[in-house]
Amino acid sequence: QVQLVESGGGLVQTGGSLRLSCAASGRTFTIGVMGWFRQAPGKEREFVAAIPWSDIKEEYTESGRGRFVISADKAKNTMSLQMNSLEPEDTARYYCAVDRLSRAVRTIPAAYEYWGQGTQVTVTT
Repeated sequence: QVQLVESGGGLVQTGGSLRLSCAASGRTFTIGVMGWFRQAPGKEREFVAAIPWSDIKEEYTESGRGRFVISADKAKNTMSLQMNSLEPEDTARYYCAVDRLSRAVRTIPAAYEYWGQGTQVTVTT
């Protein structure tokens, strides 16, 4: 089992920034990829960004590329998502997740076995 705890969500105005963090504990040696997903009310959970624990490069959703930066401290089993130039469309609950089985990023939620409880991000106009 891997336990995940997110932090850093909140309320921000359009154009503002937030930094989300995720701390992993438990069987962290099984981590293949750590990722961020988000889910807005009435919508499906969607991929935001992910970073492999291998040397393979990170990936971003098209809407986040250039605005979001994912990083990780693999020695501490933590991951962060710096979100800049936030828009109301970014409003959602953001979830940290772990994919045990892949060395490269997979973007479908079903590939990720472990999930945190999520942290709410609300962007106002």
